[in-house]
Amino acid sequence: MNGRPLRVLVAHNVYQHRGGEDSVMEAEVELLRRHGHAVEIYLRHNEEIEHMGRLQAARDALWSPRTVSDVAAICERFNPDLIHVHNTTPLISPSIFWAAERAGVPVVQTLHNFRLLCPQALLLREGRVCEDCVGKVPWRGVVHACYRGSHAQTAVLALGNTVHRWARTWSDKVTRFIALNDFARDKYIQGGLPAERIAVKPNFVDLPAPDFAAPREGLVFVGRLSEEKGVQTLIDAARLMPPGLRLRVVGDGPLADVLRAEPRIEWLGSAPPEQVYAQMRRASLLLLPSIWYENFPRTLVESFACGTPVLASDLGALPTLIEPGRTGLLAPAGNASAWAERMAWACAHADELAVMGGAARRHYEECWTAQANYEQLMVIYSSAVGGARGHPHQ
Repeated sequence: MNGRPLRVLVAHNVYQHRGGEDSVMEAEVELLRRHGHAVEIYLRHNEEIEHMGRLQAARDALWSPRTVSDVAAICERFNPDLIHVHNTTPLISPSIFWAAERAGVPVVQTLHNFRLLCPQALLLREGRVCEDCVGKVPWRGVVHACYRGSHAQTAVLALGNTVHRWARTWSDKVTRFIALNDFARDKYIQGGLPAERIAVKPNFVDLPAPDFAAPREGLVFVGRLSEEKGVQTLIDAARLMPPGLRLRVVGDGPLADVLRAEPRIEWLGSAPPEQVYAQMRRASLLLLPSIWYENFPRTLVESFACGTPVLASDLGALPTLIEPGRTGLLAPAGNASAWAERMAWACAHADELAVMGGAARRHYEECWTAQANYEQLMVIYSSAVGGARGHPHQ
C-alpha cells in the first residue's frame, strides 16, 4: 500500500437494539476517515424484516439478491481497495462475500460473536455455555430452538451456516478474519476456520485521562439488560449485599422490568456515551457478570480508559483481559454469593480500587488506544490487499 490512503467499503447489518458491534463499526469508520482514508458504508437494518414476508426474509438470510446487486454497484462506482464486513445477519447475508469475489475486491471480516459456529451466536443455552454445534452441523441448535426460542428461525440460520460451510464461503471468499482475542481465535479454529487467516485485534476507545483526584463511590453496571450479560446474577448478588449498599445500572433490555423492582439497584436507563463515561468515572468499580463467552466487551475498554477497575466473570476471554488484584477482580460466572462477596469487599476497599484504576488506565494507554488499534488494522488491511496467505496473528 506504500502508506497511500485506502478506499474502504464497510458493510454492517444494524441490530434492532443498538449494541457494542454498532459502536465498534462506527468508531473504526471514524478512525479510518481521521487518517485520510475514503470510507463508504453499506448498511442494512433489521427493521426491514417488518416489511417482508417470512419466505423472503428466510431466503435473504441465506442469499440476498439485493446485497449482491447493491455491492456490485458500489464496487463499480466507489472502486474500493477492500471490503470490511462486520455483521451480515440476517439481511446482508454471506452473499456479500461472493459479490466481493466477483468484483475482485478482498474482504476482511470482524468476528464480533460466534455466529459462524452457533445459530444463536452466543454459545449459550439455558443459562450455560454450550459448544454442541462448534465444528459440526448445527442441528442441535434447531432441536433446542436456540435462536429466539423459534425452531423455524433457528433452522434458517443453521441451514445458512451449513450451506455456506459446504460452499466454502468463509474458507475461500474471506481474505482475512479479525478475532477480538486469542480465546475467540482458538474457538474459531476449532470450528473450522483457517488459522492462517485469523488475525487478532481488540476493540478500542479514544478517551482522555480521567481526573484521578475526583471522588469515586459505588458500583456500576453498563450494558444490555439480558440473560447473557449476567443480569440475573447481578440481581441475586444485590439481594445478598450488606444493608445500605446499592449499585447503579445503565442500560436497557428485556430484563429491565425485573431489575427496576430491586430496592438495592438504581436503574438509570439508557444514556448517551458521555453520560455513560461520567458514570464510569464516578464509580469505584464496573461490574461485568456475563455468563457467555464475551469476545471483547467495549464496556471493559471504556472502563479501563476511565480509570475504573472491573469485576468480571472468570469465563472465556475475560480472565486474559483482567489481571486480578492489579486491574480488576474475577468471580465465578453465575455464582451470586461469590459476586456479592466481591462487591461487598470492593465497597470496603476504596483505596485498593483506586490503585487498580490507575493500573487499568495505564494498561489502556499501552494496549487499547485508537492509535495502537489503527496500526494493527493497517497491518491486517495491508495483508488483505496484498493477498498474502501468511500467518497474520499478532
